[in-house]
Amino acid sequence: MQRILGHMRRAVAEYDMIQDGDRICVGVSGGKDSLVLLCGLARLRQFIGISFDIEAVTIDPVFGGERCDYSAVTDLCGQLGIRHTVVVSEIGDIVFNIRKEKHPCSLCAHLRRGALHNAAVDLGCTKIALGHSLDDAVETFFMNLFNEGRIGCFSPLTHLEKRDLYMIRPLIFAEEKEIRRAANRAGLPIVKSKCPADGNTNRQRMKEFVRDMEHRDHGFRERIFGAMRRGDIDGMGGVNYVPPVRKDVY
Repeated sequence: MQRILGHMRRAVAEYDMIQDGDRICVGVSGGKDSLVLLCGLARLRQFIGISFDIEAVTIDPVFGGERCDYSAVTDLCGQLGIRHTVVVSEIGDIVFNIRKEKHPCSLCAHLRRGALHNAAVDLGCTKIALGHSLDDAVETFFMNLFNEGRIGCFSPLTHLEKRDLYMIRPLIFAEEKEIRRAANRAGLPIVKSKCPADGNTNRQRMKEFVRDMEHRDHGFRERIFGAMRRGDIDGMGGVNYVPPVRKDVY
């Protein structure tokens, strides 16, 4: 976890993510990323020198009409001294039964994000923390490039004007393999997704593409992320970003 904490501390500093008095709503799906994020923030506030509170929120989509058991996550939150709120939704029914989406991920993510925003406001939070990693950033970059023909990604720090909330991604410098290792070593209670489309999504295909490119050309993932940082794609350069001096080659 020490390496993860180092990445998180760097992200908080470079993107000015957290201030004194913040109340942070951590979106906890039960997957390794969100659980490592939760534990990391709980540890970080002990030594980072910033006073902030944490709320853990889980949105249960109720896939297949069956509520998921998050009791192990609730127990973990109790050990960390963090309140855990589970919001039972109708997202699974809307996406798969009512709308019958052939490509359900976009709508599902939109509805889950909306439910999380509502919960954050109800809990009096100022910020929402999501567990997106360096790998997620690179995969999103290629998804936007290949599927939409545009250069873009999510931002490490985003202001949601309608809700007056900020969305932060403190794991942006952590690689997925580091997060997996931290989750395994800590014995975190991973809750397996019950989504019918799990493992057969555009995101999964892009993950496999990036993994294959990394296998063929070691360092591929980090170079792409480095280019995104140098180009300040969607604020990736950080609050002290200075455009690099361009050297044209003719």
